[in-house]
Amino acid sequence: MIYDVLVIGSGPGGYVAAIRAAQLGLKVAVVERENLGGICLNWGCIPTKALLKSAQVFDYLKHAGEYGIKVKEIEAQFGDMISRSRQVADGMSKGVQFLMRKNKIEVIMGSGKLEGKGAVTVTDSEGKSVLYQAKHIVLATGARSRKIDSIPQDGERIIGYREAMTLKEQPKRMIVVGSGAIGSEFSYFYNTIGTKVTLIEYMPNILPVEDEESSKTMEKIFKKQGIEIRTATTVEKASVKGKEVEVVVSKDGKKETLVADVVLSAVGIEANIEHLGIEKVGIKTERGKVLVNEFYETNVSGVYAIGDLIPGPALAHLASHEAIVCIEKIAGKNPHLLITPISLDAHTPIRK
Repeated sequence: MIYDVLVIGSGPGGYVAAIRAAQLGLKVAVVERENLGGICLNWGCIPTKALLKSAQVFDYLKHAGEYGIKVKEIEAQFGDMISRSRQVADGMSKGVQFLMRKNKIEVIMGSGKLEGKGAVTVTDSEGKSVLYQAKHIVLATGARSRKIDSIPQDGERIIGYREAMTLKEQPKRMIVVGSGAIGSEFSYFYNTIGTKVTLIEYMPNILPVEDEESSKTMEKIFKKQGIEIRTATTVEKASVKGKEVEVVVSKDGKKETLVADVVLSAVGIEANIEHLGIEKVGIKTERGKVLVNEFYETNVSGVYAIGDLIPGPALAHLASHEAIVCIEKIAGKNPHLLITPISLDAHTPIRK
């Protein structure tokens, strides 16, 4: 069977692309190696917001008297908060499963790899490979937590965002390295439920990609809530010592060793472009990102890339928009271009 569109990855970019293609009457398949919904629904936006909601409710209860409500005793049940978050994510993933069935989209479980013109090999968890053919291929494999040598993640004491959502026990002390959206959200969650949090940022302000006024305001709020913030600080080394983690930091030439039960590395994300076969078919990349034109087509005709794989902000709603544009282009429509992809060096459209 030859598909009109084969999508590799089922996050907010991938599943939206598949659904839109099916709505336009195209024969569609989606390749997914883990859970439908991708990182956003399973390990990112959705379960994180579920944790933040639990923290917010707990914080309200701690200050119930300010609202004229008397509460005798409250206690954060860490395990139950984690469990609720996973249930919310699971429910969202099942929702995507329903949408796949409703739109008659075939779901192929496994890892997809480009093999040539219109050809993709999918290898399942048991190592069995099957070759599929498609007129158009959409790469939507998302991104993962970026790892750096100075903060070697072991999944237990030095962790990434996935482990931060599934810890078995609430740590008493946590060091969060990186104050972007991921680091700041987990700092708020853990601090609110009673963990002593130290937030370390290399740049002069937390939330460094936001405007300075917003950064300063958030820093004041975090400090008022009890989060220790260290900006313009470099993490030289993090190492596990028994049941603790020692973190050597430096600022203005002075070094200091901090100690915590858990260190969360939130120093950014990197695109999942490995093992996709992009080198084999000659797709152009730049600094770990796939280059595309205004319709999200790569330099290889018939192969598109959307979401975290391409230059620009890693935002779920942006990936969904990109999905609509490239699919409508494939279907011969006249897609409405709201956003033009840019190169990493200059604010100019990338052309074929």
